[in-house]
Amino acid sequence: MAASNGGMPPESVIDAVLAPAQPALKVLTINTHKGFSPLNRKFALHELRDAIRSSGADIVFLQEVLGSHERYAERHSGWPEMPQYEFLADEIWSDFAYGRNAVYPHGHHGNALLSKFPILRWENRDVSEAGPEKRGLLHCVLQMPQTGQELHAICVHLGLRESHRRRQLGLLCHQINHVVPQDAPLLVAGDFNDWRLRADQALAGCAGLREVFVESEGVPARTFPARWPLLRLDRIYVRHVRVERTEVLATRPWSHLSDHVALAAELRA
Repeated sequence: MAASNGGMPPESVIDAVLAPAQPALKVLTINTHKGFSPLNRKFALHELRDAIRSSGADIVFLQEVLGSHERYAERHSGWPEMPQYEFLADEIWSDFAYGRNAVYPHGHHGNALLSKFPILRWENRDVSEAGPEKRGLLHCVLQMPQTGQELHAICVHLGLRESHRRRQLGLLCHQINHVVPQDAPLLVAGDFNDWRLRADQALAGCAGLREVFVESEGVPARTFPARWPLLRLDRIYVRHVRVERTEVLATRPWSHLSDHVALAAELRA
């Protein structure tokens, strides 16, 4: 006869109750416009670093961030000696990864991810189509605090043409379906250039992603141009993550630091 546990719940339930709760996670995404204010009127990288610091973000998704630019370095005082993503990370975000997308004689730029948590591994996938636009998907795997759980984070910058974006969304879905475990928490954020609002349905259908502002407000946030946001270009998508709060950072100083406004969200895996 099997021994009775006296009505106690099974060990799996006890372990789940006693497991440490994952703290809220704050993420931020912004197209940095290579460190310049709207219309390139001012080199604003120092102010942008202060603003990102003040946001308290744990993970920062950056697009159009410069790895190097010899001409700009000569023209602008205060130009950092290190790559822009490393300058922005400073001593706040201990780990960072950079995916070089566009390379030219005087420098290069791409996507970057800054993290307060260890980045266990990362890869940059080229999703460029024919023509001058160079685009990429920067896929990082982070180790979350307390639980040690792996969190997948993909920083995205898609093309300006509808046909290019359609194929790039397909490549993003392929990346998710073949590399990200089905039960793993996943964040996908960046500049989708999706002014036709096609990405939400496509990504929900192929990868089960939810857009955080659609979930909280019913529609993606307006992010471009920064001074008078009209177009809904930037997004934060999640899977196996709960959305607790969203915020469009459209007032000063954010509206004067790039041609896109920043988006932030508090999440819980």
